[in-house]
Amino acid sequence: MKIDAVFSGGGVKAFAFAGVLKSLEESKFHLERVAGTSAGAIVASLIASDYKTDEIIHLTQELDLKKFLDPPALTKFIPISKWLFLYFQLGINKGNKLEDWLYRTLAEKKIYTFNDIKEGYLKVVVSDLSLGKLVIIPDDLERVYGLHPKHFPISTAVRMSAGFPYFFMPKKMPGKTEKKSIIVDGGLLSNFPMWLFSDGEEKRDTRPVLGVKFTGSIEKENTPRKITNAFDMFTALFATMKQAHDARYISKSDKNNIIFIPVVGVDTVNFHLDKKGKQELFDIGKTYTDEFLKYWPK
Repeated sequence: MKIDAVFSGGGVKAFAFAGVLKSLEESKFHLERVAGTSAGAIVASLIASDYKTDEIIHLTQELDLKKFLDPPALTKFIPISKWLFLYFQLGINKGNKLEDWLYRTLAEKKIYTFNDIKEGYLKVVVSDLSLGKLVIIPDDLERVYGLHPKHFPISTAVRMSAGFPYFFMPKKMPGKTEKKSIIVDGGLLSNFPMWLFSDGEEKRDTRPVLGVKFTGSIEKENTPRKITNAFDMFTALFATMKQAHDARYISKSDKNNIIFIPVVGVDTVNFHLDKKGKQELFDIGKTYTDEFLKYWPK
């Protein structure tokens, strides 16, 4: 059965997506159009590039996240300098290694720009801080920035969507004026863009739209956050904005089409996650998807 899918952000929690994909494959579901934010955009780009489930599982198992940590060389000799880069460059890691990995991985399938995949079959969410708006790539590229979507690298779009504020330095997007836009993680404005396939030429009755979203435990979500410093305040602010925006756009009908995967105790940017941690996330993703698919689609 052919379906469309939307993947939420979640940082390293995205290793659970491999389990989701395995469950979908075993239940004979084939993904057509895909969309995602942040880590969800990474998975969506692999699917749109025709990576098979077992190939994605292999990639995730072999991936060493620590290789994506690329702070400026000066920080190795003068550790305190990272705070200067944080202040002036707005992030600690450059994010170049992540983008390079994305480029090389997609190139294995001869995928480079949005011209290399079927039109409308991949949508990536980013946040433009300079213009103060949510941007969908490739849909908004020409209208907002005057850039031709067919020539835009998918690896760049996904890297921008996965640019967790302060952890990665933001990308700069050239536009219709001399001033470039500062682009950060799409999760800042929509961490779960379930609404992306809600209209347009291909209506939802063409094929079902499945959403995959990470949640914490109910107890944890109902517990007030402890805020004792500026970093605590930032993470609370970021989380509140994501939850508030997406909760507003998740209708009752949508909830019947969303796999909610509870992941507790996993830091979004824990780039030191080991194989055991990856396997646990895989198992969680597969278990909850197996259970969900017993009753879906209704």
